[in-house]
Amino acid sequence: MAERSSEPVRADARQNRARIIEVARDAFTESSDASLNSIAKRAGVGPGTLYRHFPTREALILAVYRHEVDQLAAYAPELLKEHPPLEALRLWFDRLAYYGRIKHGLSDVLHSLTDDSLAGEIYASVIGAITLLLRACEDDGSIRPGVDPDDVLLMVGFLWRIGPGEEGEARVARLLDLVIDGLRLGAPAAAAGS
Repeated sequence: MAERSSEPVRADARQNRARIIEVARDAFTESSDASLNSIAKRAGVGPGTLYRHFPTREALILAVYRHEVDQLAAYAPELLKEHPPLEALRLWFDRLAYYGRIKHGLSDVLHSLTDDSLAGEIYASVIGAITLLLRACEDDGSIRPGVDPDDVLLMVGFLWRIGPGEEGEARVARLLDLVIDGLRLGAPAAAAGS
């Protein structure tokens, strides 16, 4: 009987944790100075619940960071199911840009908190998604063959240096257009169309 009553609590705790991460993501996107108490209030939980899941501000920031990277990596195969590869790549880059805006306000904290193992884990997830998307684009001839995923990630690193807001979003769109145009240069499909 006691085990049954603890299952809903665990499910409720998981839901609280997920809700706190979601609200924290939005709060940190709006302001990197968002307080933990304001996040708890927006999440509809007490401060004690927040601190039970995330004993420090840094723990919450890392949880948001990991969650966003996991979501970003999982987004690539979803996009390929619903869109042509080049469109999926562009949409994924747009999501990466959104992620960059979240990270922008937290970059100092993340830099100090991210150890080599976490950085490697995150890098592997992002490179895996980029590789999947690039290979799909190569297979359908929409980009030139042999594009290195590490080079692409390095190239789109500008996303972390552009601040939030309308002007930043417009700049991101222009720069991503240049990236996509560069990847298409010499593509078999482009050559066949000319």
